[in-house]
This record gives sequence, C-alpha cells and structure tokens, in this order.
Amino acid sequence: EWTVLQFATAEVGIILVNINPSYRNHEVKYALNQSGCKMLVLARKFKKSFYTEIITELAPELSYSTFGDLQSEELPALKMAVVLSDNAASGFLSWNNFMAKATETEKQKFYEIQQTLTFDDPINIQFTSGTTGYPKGATLSHHNILNNGYFVAENMNITDKDRMIIPVPLYHCFGMVIGNLACVTHGATMIYPCAGFEPLAVLQAVEKEKATALLGVPTMFIAELEHPDFQKFDLKSLRTGIMAGSPCPIEVMKQVQSVMHMKDVQIAYGMTETSPVSTQTKIGTTLEKQVSTVGQVLPHIEIKIIDKSTGKVLPIGESGELCTRGYSVM
Repeated sequence: EWTVLQFATAEVGIILVNINPSYRNHEVKYALNQSGCKMLVLARKFKKSFYTEIITELAPELSYSTFGDLQSEELPALKMAVVLSDNAASGFLSWNNFMAKATETEKQKFYEIQQTLTFDDPINIQFTSGTTGYPKGATLSHHNILNNGYFVAENMNITDKDRMIIPVPLYHCFGMVIGNLACVTHGATMIYPCAGFEPLAVLQAVEKEKATALLGVPTMFIAELEHPDFQKFDLKSLRTGIMAGSPCPIEVMKQVQSVMHMKDVQIAYGMTETSPVSTQTKIGTTLEKQVSTVGQVLPHIEIKIIDKSTGKVLPIGESGELCTRGYSVM
C-alpha cells in the first residue's frame, strides 16, 4: 500500500508526507500540522504502536465525522483518514473502499491534472531527525528524488535483471529513494521481506527470490550474519547492495563480501535534505576504502569541505563542514 501511494501521489501532484511509525502522539501532531497534511493513511497497529488509537486521541471528532469532513481542534488541516484494514472504525475509511473510489473520477480529469505538473514541483516531505528539537520537514521534488535514485542505481550497475531486497523503512529516504526509485528507474524488482526488519525474513527472501541486491545499515547486516540459521541459506545470488547510515567495521565488510557473496556492496553517504545520496563508493573499490571512506561524489553534484569560520575550502585531510550543491539539494 505504501508503494502504491508513493507512485499514485506523484502521478497527480499530491505531496506525500512520510511519517515515522515510531513517533509518539506529540510528534505525530507536530508533523501533521507543520506539513498541513489533509489526509492520513495508517495501519491499525504495528508491534506495540496502536495508530488508530493515537489519531483518535488527537482527533476525537473522528468518531462522529463523515469521511472527508473532519473538523478537528488539534489537527485543523486534517480532513480524512484511511486505515489499512478491511474494517474501518467510525470516521475512518477502509483501504479497499478508498481504492474503490478511483472509479468515481473520470480519467480525463486525471489527464488534465497531469498536464499541470512540472518536474520541479514539490512532491515529498520527509521528516528528518529532530536533534535540535522537533523533526525537520525536508521538501523534495520529482527532480530531486527521481534523479538521485537513478544515479545510485547506475553506480551499482543495476539492470532489469536485478532483484533488490528492501528491508529498510519506506518512510525514510533509504527505502523510498535508494530502494524504490533506484529500482523503478532501471526496471529492477522490488522485494519487501517483512513489515519491520527481521534478519530471518531477509535471509529467507534472498534465497527464495534469488535476490541480487540487499540494502541495510551495518547493524542489519550484523544481525543477518549472526543469525543462528545463517549457514542454512543459499545467498550466492547476491552481488551488490548499499550499506549506509553509519561506518561499517572492517570485519563485517569482509564477511558481507565473502560469506554473503556481496563482492560489489557499496557505501553511500548523504542526508535527507540532499535526496539523499551525495557520495558513493564504486564497484571495485578496495576493502580499506570501503570501510574508511564514503566514496566519490555522484554525477551532477558538487561537494566541498570548508572552514566554518572563514568559508574557505580546506586542504585534503583536514576536517570541516561539508557543503553540497546540485540537483539533489532541497
């Protein structure tokens, strides 16, 4: 459902707002209000989070509202809520009934809307870490994220023969751009092994689907390598993947390249505000550089490292502030 919405919203120019499923009530309220979100699509629950309860607490008016006509004191912009379930509580619309509404709009209206869209329209708001207070909403365009997914996949030599396991969150740029958009720009297969990361489900999916690429942060790869049943799985189909989010210990990289057969695994670095990837290691990069660097700048992007106090570019080997320029910048 998440992926259907990702492409459907882009088709008609609706801004997709990514909400972290681990947000608490006050963070959900902030993200919805700060982005002016009109419609919310949510699962009923996941693990210990009960999402319909969170929204009902924030907007008790839902219980006596008709779909599309919510008047909420706490969430004034929000007008409707769709739940990923066959049965919807009062005020919510079920996913199936929501999908059925597609027939209520004439295709001609759809084509007319498409004619008004441009490549640099804002299409996506991704909330990134709130280390300085509340989460920050990075507003990204078709041009930002579609091109970034394309160049990440180009660097990985992805083709329509590849099959990528995407166990990283879709609300995050890792799953949505490096996963979904990298695949769709090259005709590769997207595979979601589980609703939330589970190392066993990933290993099972790699073997069953004969996956050629696998995404993850270093701790995910460690969890897969350390799973007690790891040796039982045939992972020989794997070739490449992206490891990002934090530095990878050299021993982990050695195992990923050898016993997981990902000899072409790559490191990527970036931030949500840059769509996200700015630098990426290349296939054939030495092991030492794979674990001690974040690769080289991607095409059509410029980077520099400056002295914050003077703004001057620093000599090679000195630490400073990294600046990024190009199509990918919010």
